[in-house]
Amino acid sequence: MAKYDFRAPRVYLDVPLAAAQEIVLGSEQAHYLRQVMRLGDGAEVLVFNGRDGEWIARLAAAGKRGATMVPREQIRPQPETFGPRYAFAPLKHARLDYMVQKAVEMGAARLSPVVTQFTQVNRMNLDRMRANAIEAAEQCGILALPAIDELQPLQAWLASLPASTPIVFCDEDAPETSPLDALKNVRASDAAVLIGPEGGFSPEERRLLIARDNVIRLSLGPRILRADTAAVAALALVQAACGGWR
Repeated sequence: MAKYDFRAPRVYLDVPLAAAQEIVLGSEQAHYLRQVMRLGDGAEVLVFNGRDGEWIARLAAAGKRGATMVPREQIRPQPETFGPRYAFAPLKHARLDYMVQKAVEMGAARLSPVVTQFTQVNRMNLDRMRANAIEAAEQCGILALPAIDELQPLQAWLASLPASTPIVFCDEDAPETSPLDALKNVRASDAAVLIGPEGGFSPEERRLLIARDNVIRLSLGPRILRADTAAVAALALVQAACGGWR
């Protein structure tokens, strides 16, 4: 039997969760559960907020179009966060949506958009990023939502990291050695994974990264990957070598 019931309706609620505490749903959530999912009074829904674990809650009516929910029992406690930070050059619209969703599914604990010399997108819709992160978490049974940083220059992001933070620098010019061997002495929860823009990193940025302590240059193989594909590949390698898949 599967460990998780993926058929159960599941929603994110940005409120504290506690037994028998009535929650008034927003209009969009009420519409989704009532009209889209066609759930009636008494229906059981899984709810989470990224802080208080996962609960079974019961749905009830509130006026003609509204709805309330009452958490009944916690079924999963809030886990510790073991995933890496993930820094990336912003992409355009649909590809950025995809990348954010996949980074959440792959267990990234923090999403940090950074501007590099060859970055083609210099604005970020953080609300859209958060919505995509929540959607991925709702669909995949994830309880820990990633923190989402403001867009900042690559140099500022590097300066914000403690010197002890291992940076997994995905570099197309890195030697094609075993990534699992390169990552064997790293803990995913301590690491930051960095993916560049479609044009790659500039020579100046590469020199800046290589000169830093605790940088692991990682080849993603003989093929050139799009940035959104590289995100999945890199995070999968980190989770397999030193994260939650071991």
